[in-house]
Amino acid sequence: MTLSVTLLTEREHVVQQWRQALTKHDIESKVVVPNDLATAIDGQVAVIVDVDGAQLDADELLATIAFVRASGALPIAHVDRDRDALEDIITELCHGLVTSGDGDVAQVAAAISRRADQRRHLRFEFVTVSPCGDDVLAVLGNGDASLHRRPIDASDDGSDISSITIDPSAAKATLRLKSGAVCQLSAASVYGAPGMTNGGEDIAIDGEKLGARLRELRLEAGLTQAELARRTGIHRPNIARVEAGRHTPSLETLARLANAIGVSTTHVLVSRES
Repeated sequence: MTLSVTLLTEREHVVQQWRQALTKHDIESKVVVPNDLATAIDGQVAVIVDVDGAQLDADELLATIAFVRASGALPIAHVDRDRDALEDIITELCHGLVTSGDGDVAQVAAAISRRADQRRHLRFEFVTVSPCGDDVLAVLGNGDASLHRRPIDASDDGSDISSITIDPSAAKATLRLKSGAVCQLSAASVYGAPGMTNGGEDIAIDGEKLGARLRELRLEAGLTQAELARRTGIHRPNIARVEAGRHTPSLETLARLANAIGVSTTHVLVSRES
């Protein structure tokens, strides 16, 4: 399926700059003027917001970027000025996809296809032995990383790892040990239970305990529910429901909350008692 993105801009040179970069990756684009935001989202995997051309004040820019992300599209901020002048929350909402020159545009255009893959969290990007100890370090396609203590599974006899290969689907990693034993780690288990230590068991999430843990970490970070809502684009009443244990969030939502608090998803899922 051909990917398509929206260029939210009225500036022709920005359109040409992006279209040249997007065409190299077989990505189509449509141009929408900033005051027609509602039509920018429909069927698009990403929306590139021309920050300087739109002449939006700080609140309008934040609302625009947040609306794009909350609608399920990938927001990208295009700036002519120094990218460091943007608020941190804008960079976070854009998952770091902020451009300020031709080189940035080319790099982000190349990343759109991977970022648009809704199942990248279920595929390995990299699996290796930890640089500290013999734990297994796994990196998923969405950038999540986790450490898995040995033994990985029942076949892991504790001998040194001689090789690690990722299967063609990137869903599983096979670890061959010097003893001749073979064990496996699946990307689904890494994403579904990033706090587990053996890499092979599912963890049932207790909504009440999870909510209490989120509230504890939010308070430790000095954040109010309103600030957490602003950072994530999740409505404050919904955050309150999660913290009260009345709603168990999806793992994707949990990752957004953890990222905004400044901790890993693993840190949320693993209580201090464990």
